[in-house]
Amino acid sequence: MSWSKLKQQLESFLCPALDGRVEYRATGYRYLPDKAGLCYISVDKKDVLRMSDRTSSIRWYGAELEIKNDPDIQIPISDEEMEAVRKDTKGTVPEDRLKIIARNRKISGYAKELLTAQASLSKSNFVATATKFLATSIEESIESDDILLNILALVDRRIGKKRILNMSVKMKLKHPSVQYFYELRRSTC
Repeated sequence: MSWSKLKQQLESFLCPALDGRVEYRATGYRYLPDKAGLCYISVDKKDVLRMSDRTSSIRWYGAELEIKNDPDIQIPISDEEMEAVRKDTKGTVPEDRLKIIARNRKISGYAKELLTAQASLSKSNFVATATKFLATSIEESIESDDILLNILALVDRRIGKKRILNMSVKMKLKHPSVQYFYELRRSTC
């Protein structure tokens, strides 16, 4: 599928409040047809997300320790996770320390997922992922670990206001770029 046709289809699925604000852009090289250009998403004529660009306004992480030390990351700990830590430590650890251990375990898993998602985004082919988005259901795209699929689904008109508002807890565990587009969409509700 040609870029212009793909762009037209993607923009036809934008929610009405974001129509004209969110744009999909791509650069191509005339004399290098086999070489892919840059693909990026802009909001209000400002480049927000470029594949593998660390200079964007969205935070990109380089190491697990950065994620662990980021004060902006809020990880909710459930009672089941606390109970699992209590069981692993055989009840010998004080209650306040259990919460810290559970949080650290969850952040380690979260950090690994984030870094894996970032690595796959920097290697991803925007056109291939966008084509996959058009062929799969909205539910699969939202539940996916692929950052780009999540973003495309969040700005889609097939997701209603009520569903967007009910996703707040799930979005806290997503990449900052997904959180940015979630907040953008939530602000239009």
